[in-house]
Amino acid sequence: MPLPFLTADRDLDVDDRTADPTPLPHDEPDRWRRPYRPGPWRVGTAAVFLLLASFVLFSTMIIAMAGSPVGAVVCGAVALLVIAVALRLLRVGVWVSAAGLRQAGLLGTTTEPWSAVTSLRTVQQPVRWLGLPRTVQGQALVLHRGPGDGRRVLITDHNGDFLSRPEAFERAADVLEAWAAEYRS
Repeated sequence: MPLPFLTADRDLDVDDRTADPTPLPHDEPDRWRRPYRPGPWRVGTAAVFLLLASFVLFSTMIIAMAGSPVGAVVCGAVALLVIAVALRLLRVGVWVSAAGLRQAGLLGTTTEPWSAVTSLRTVQQPVRWLGLPRTVQGQALVLHRGPGDGRRVLITDHNGDFLSRPEAFERAADVLEAWAAEYRS
């Protein structure tokens, strides 16, 4: 099920052959947006968390009716925590605007201004499979910040957004590189 409200490419998915060939289809470059759709693994995991939260909320109601307010409050807090994790999981990814590039993780967010970005490159390297410790050979979009500052992996073709969707990874990498080319100077 497509979620066009989560991404900037809602107009590009109609038909790729007739879509506008410009790399940056945006009206408001100052607004933070994700240049790709969240993948089925990420959306499915968030849906499972929300399903789990519904069971916990149902348990909260049963515990509250049984007359244990402390247990109901604890169960309600657990349900709210699970819902927060599911919603945060949907926001994980790379976001761009005219101000810079933002990498949102489950627990934290890192923002780099375009002036600090030296280059974005797609490289072949061992990548983590679905964020787990197991690594496989794959492609990664790597952010280079400058001499001596190192590099950071932004997206891979084996993460929750692009596993089994290599064309989506290529399109997202191209769009991110186009944003960097336009705003880096």
